[in-house]
Amino acid sequence: MRILHTMLRVGDLERSLAFYTEVLGMRLLRRHDYPEGKFTLAFVGYAEEKDGAVLELTYNWGVDQYELGSAYGHIAIEVEDAYAACAEIKRRGGNVVREAGPMKGGTTVLAFVQDPDGYKVELIQRKA
Repeated sequence: MRILHTMLRVGDLERSLAFYTEVLGMRLLRRHDYPEGKFTLAFVGYAEEKDGAVLELTYNWGVDQYELGSAYGHIAIEVEDAYAACAEIKRRGGNVVREAGPMKGGTTVLAFVQDPDGYKVELIQRKA
């Protein structure tokens, strides 16, 4: 068994695709409209779906926002250098909501960015 994808409902698919591809550097792997169901699915990731877990961005036509709720946490991405990643994300117009630095009570260097729908993405610096 393996994790295939995580699904996020988004209010503006083009805006979300721009964030995940242009700001975070993922690739659009596939996209398909489902007119009968009135939704579009777009899959983004750093690797092909056969090689790693990806994100499924679900746009339900006509729904422009969702309540995230208190149970959702975040998506985590490993980066080579969290400080450099934050600088590059800011340069690309991304929203860094917690600057890179050691986690509370630990030594792991991490940061948080927020996507256009309010979902948090944790950047975890690869350990040497």
